[in-house]
Amino acid sequence: MDGMTSLTPGWHASVHFHHRGHLLARNALGERHVVRRLFQLYAGLALYGASSALLVRSGLGLEPWNVLHQGLSERTGLSMGVVLTAVGALVLLLWIPLRQRPGLGTVSNVLVIGAAMDATLAVVPDAHNMAVRVALTVSGIVLNGAATGLYIAARFGPGPRDGLMTGLHQRTGVSVRLVRTAIEITVVVTGFLLGGTVGVGTLLYAVAIGPFAQLFLRVFAVPAPGEGSTVVAGRTPRRAILRS
Repeated sequence: MDGMTSLTPGWHASVHFHHRGHLLARNALGERHVVRRLFQLYAGLALYGASSALLVRSGLGLEPWNVLHQGLSERTGLSMGVVLTAVGALVLLLWIPLRQRPGLGTVSNVLVIGAAMDATLAVVPDAHNMAVRVALTVSGIVLNGAATGLYIAARFGPGPRDGLMTGLHQRTGVSVRLVRTAIEITVVVTGFLLGGTVGVGTLLYAVAIGPFAQLFLRVFAVPAPGEGSTVVAGRTPRRAILRS
């Protein structure tokens, strides 16, 4: 009994230091986890803007929301990036009556994608050779899918346009697919009437972006600290496909 009593202080000290070391290790893992998520968020947003700019330069058709952005840009004289940012801010205001809550990713979406698009448009000229135009379209769609995977897997909240879609679904009870289809048809038709480009690239984007996004969501999935799984938790990735 006396022997066990004499060992007790040392035993408690060992437990204390072990526990402290475990907490420090967990904190370090948590910090690395957040850093990776932040990197993916901003890398994804920047790549999204750049890949959208490639579709603009191809001249073969844009993704739905950018048809609207391009049409408004033609009418106002503002750059596409500025229009994209302004429209994103306006859409974000519509979240208020829909009772949606923005996250860091939501606000960053509004600020980063337009700037990245304008920066890319400043250095990438219009393509006139058909082979180059096709290459820009294909690479733009693939990179857009990669950007979507990076951004959504970071789990910092949906983009403003996705929040509009899910908010309308929740408030009206109409299916997400129907709400999304109605919104995208509306923006494409409006953008086309304003002078936006609709073409084979628009159709190819509509067909290919879903599979590419799902592929890259798996590739860039961020497991929780201490976990080895690469599966993105929850149902958000299936629905929250980024739209600029």
